[in-house]
Amino acid sequence: MTTLTAESETRAPAPMRQLLIDSGYVLIGLPLALIGFILTIVIVTLGAGMAVTVIGLPIMAGGLLVARGFADLERLRLPAVLRTSYIRPAYRKGRENGGLWSRVFAPILDVQSWLDFAHALLRLPISAVSFLITVVWWAGAAAGVTYWMWDWALPSEPDNTDLPELLGLPDTSGSRIATYTVLGLFFAATLPLVVRGAALLSAGTGRALLTGMAQFQTRISTLEGQRRAAVSAEAHALRRLERDIHDGPQQRLVRLAMDLGRAQQQLETDPDAARATLGEALEHTVDTLNELRALSRGIAPPVLADRGLPSALAALAGRSTVPVELAVDRDLGRLDPAVENAAYFVVAEALANVNKHSNASEAWLTVAHVAGRLGISVLDNGAGGAHVAKGHGLAGLADRVQAAGGTLRIDSPMGGPTELRVDLPC
Repeated sequence: MTTLTAESETRAPAPMRQLLIDSGYVLIGLPLALIGFILTIVIVTLGAGMAVTVIGLPIMAGGLLVARGFADLERLRLPAVLRTSYIRPAYRKGRENGGLWSRVFAPILDVQSWLDFAHALLRLPISAVSFLITVVWWAGAAAGVTYWMWDWALPSEPDNTDLPELLGLPDTSGSRIATYTVLGLFFAATLPLVVRGAALLSAGTGRALLTGMAQFQTRISTLEGQRRAAVSAEAHALRRLERDIHDGPQQRLVRLAMDLGRAQQQLETDPDAARATLGEALEHTVDTLNELRALSRGIAPPVLADRGLPSALAALAGRSTVPVELAVDRDLGRLDPAVENAAYFVVAEALANVNKHSNASEAWLTVAHVAGRLGISVLDNGAGGAHVAKGHGLAGLADRVQAAGGTLRIDSPMGGPTELRVDLPC
């Protein structure tokens, strides 16, 4: 049975490797910032000054495209420092067959293009400060630690500006070497922390201006996807409920009405036959009530609202025709009602498919609460071949999970086994 674990975070590089990455990022960043600043300012300013003429707007658009190029270069450099994935926002594009002016106005009317321009302006002073700090700390560490190697090459006459003299120490070769070595060790010990801070100072500005819009767009897209998934899941649930009512209780109620009508006709001519018909009608009534209770459990099971998810899952496992081994975290308390409903629906649908289609002899249900996520695993030793395509029992399940902000994965090769894994945010 598969054990559910939290997703691993991006592993940080070794300290020395991270120091070299941060140092390279800062040292290369200043010349890039200087070139980008000059080109962007000159072109955009020239275009703005000539905006009253026809030629000014294309020049301004060209300056914004130059700023976009330097912004794209910076986005390529950010992941190594911030330990994140590459993110690029979607830029505004000109209309198809819109002609030259449509392409000219596209960057001018695009918000992200002006954020790229703002980054080109702010990046130079920030990169200069980061560059200065990094160079000073590297020079202090290298010069101080190796001072004993080249002290002999310095003039030996006392100098009132010598550091030992300023500290009130005797101006001798030994005290000089000791003082500068201690100072170099201090710079060397704090070098990774200081350089990391200088790199994050520059990278943080880039992340805010260059990827913030992309993250906002991603969030909007995710919310729209969840909304569409919720609508689709609700429509699928209503269609399934309508189908189940039509195929089950509705047919039984029609049969019940026919039995009662026949019994009414038999009362005067054949009371014994009428009594037998009423007995059959009573059996159909009981069966109809049982089917309605089963349908209601799939909509809003009382045990879920009253006793929580573990008890509701235990009830589902107990009703399964295939033996289910249940493993639920002991400390799994009450969760958000939407999460509990989604988890219950997932397990109910998964076990229903195990019972109907898998030909399995045993199943395992595991529920774990790890790092703010609820992980669900349903594993069976059946024939496999399960997927979420239309017309199959798992259709609509992926939409329900997506609507709750989770992810679903099915591993079901032909011949089995089948494992359904769901991850829901708590």
